[in-house]
Amino acid sequence: MRKILLVDNGSLRAQATLNLRRLAHALGQATGHEIEAASLLHSYKIPAEELEGRKAVSLGPLAEQLAAQGTTELVILPFFFGPSLALTRYLPERLAEVQANYPQLSVKVALPLVESQAVVDLRLARLLAENVRERMEGLSQPKVVLVDHGSPIPEVTAVRNYLAGQLSVLLSEEASCVTFASMERRDGEAYRFNEPLLVDLLASRAMAESDVILAMLFLSPGRHAGEGGDIAEICDQAMAQSPGLRVTTTRLAGEHDAILEILATRLAQGLAGEPLLLKLHAA
Repeated sequence: MRKILLVDNGSLRAQATLNLRRLAHALGQATGHEIEAASLLHSYKIPAEELEGRKAVSLGPLAEQLAAQGTTELVILPFFFGPSLALTRYLPERLAEVQANYPQLSVKVALPLVESQAVVDLRLARLLAENVRERMEGLSQPKVVLVDHGSPIPEVTAVRNYLAGQLSVLLSEEASCVTFASMERRDGEAYRFNEPLLVDLLASRAMAESDVILAMLFLSPGRHAGEGGDIAEICDQAMAQSPGLRVTTTRLAGEHDAILEILATRLAQGLAGEPLLLKLHAA
């Protein structure tokens, strides 16, 4: 018996879980498969009354419950841009614990949303470009910054930079420039690949007296990209310190329905068995 799970990292904000559930339902409607939403961490702490009366369940406990009910194959569909440690380290470690108790359970982990080593796929960049164009009305040649959270993994930051290159081509006649930035980074020289930080870029001479659109490379609303979150605070402070600077943000990448087409492709690949990010065999 097979079960398909759409999995994100998790958030303490209810909007993130509700968005994941919305996408799981819509993807199920589009593909004809039953798909359940689950998070790796955090979301189980959200009160049920904030989640339409239904508590969020973390992936580990849900996998154990499904295995106990007779599931023999889990197909994990990552709601992640790239190969974060949550996918490549935490998830297999947690599921290995489940498999130790239920050796009949095998696990397939499909590819994340971006696979930069495969054939060029412009769908996510086109989605981001549409989000930017929604904010361009009345602006002439604004500057565009593709901003993400920032990652301790170079491969994840490389995904962001790869998308920024695609976005630059798509917006070449509409934006005066397209660049990238991280919301935050870990301390130390080893994490310098996250530079520039958004706070520093917005304070730079290059952005002064400019219209700037932040293309939000985030999947769901949370404490970073949600209303009144860290990104909004950084923007407000930047504009207060540089009165000629005008910054607006797009909607989040994961709130655009076109993300469903990419997820459907990853699901089809995962069900076919290749290519996969990970395959954890049953004993």
